[in-house]
Amino acid sequence: MFPSDTTVDVRDQRVAVLPVGSTEQHGPHLPLATDSVIAWTIASAIAARYPVRLLPPLQFSCSQEHAGWAGTVSITARTLISVVEDIADSLRRTGVTNLVLVNGHGGNYVLSNVVQEGEGLALFPGRDDWAFAREKAGIETSAYSDMHAGELETSILLHAHPDLIRPGYDSADHLAEDRRHMLTLGLAPYTGSGVIGRPSLASARKGELLLAGLTESFGHYAALFGLGAA
Repeated sequence: MFPSDTTVDVRDQRVAVLPVGSTEQHGPHLPLATDSVIAWTIASAIAARYPVRLLPPLQFSCSQEHAGWAGTVSITARTLISVVEDIADSLRRTGVTNLVLVNGHGGNYVLSNVVQEGEGLALFPGRDDWAFAREKAGIETSAYSDMHAGELETSILLHAHPDLIRPGYDSADHLAEDRRHMLTLGLAPYTGSGVIGRPSLASARKGELLLAGLTESFGHYAALFGLGAA
């Protein structure tokens, strides 16, 4: 699923992209590695269009709000900060001066601070990038309502990795519009299945358009680092 880039000449690449995913429940129809797969899929699409170095994904991150479900594995925000900073420092020593964190898990709030406090770092996709891609793809559920294992995530996997989807997404819809205490209580009080969103509206076509929109939106980041499209 995450092939090595050992056959690629990376000597002249000054910008690297690091997919940051998670290992956590994603309802009855998506795998534990969903966020990692999505981050990798987005980063791979970027690397296919722009001259960047594609790194293997981080598959553990800050998923504490999902601890009520078996299979979820988390690390602390402090650990995630240290790992990302160590990777960035290591890359700089080899001439890679810029690192883009391609984040696939919404709970990794701390990555914004890592980028804010770092040098030559960027976080993608941002809110505007997602909004652009969602509109391009015709995603019907709002970004707030489509929180977890919903229309967007299911669409990307239907397009890029349909073999990872189990039956039942067309009847798994669940909305929880009032989640004001989620950081304190976790996700479990708001959903029995782990789904918050409307996966029944997902389609492979929407997933294809989402990836196209995100790849196009990355052009702003490429320009920031002086990169042209491949």
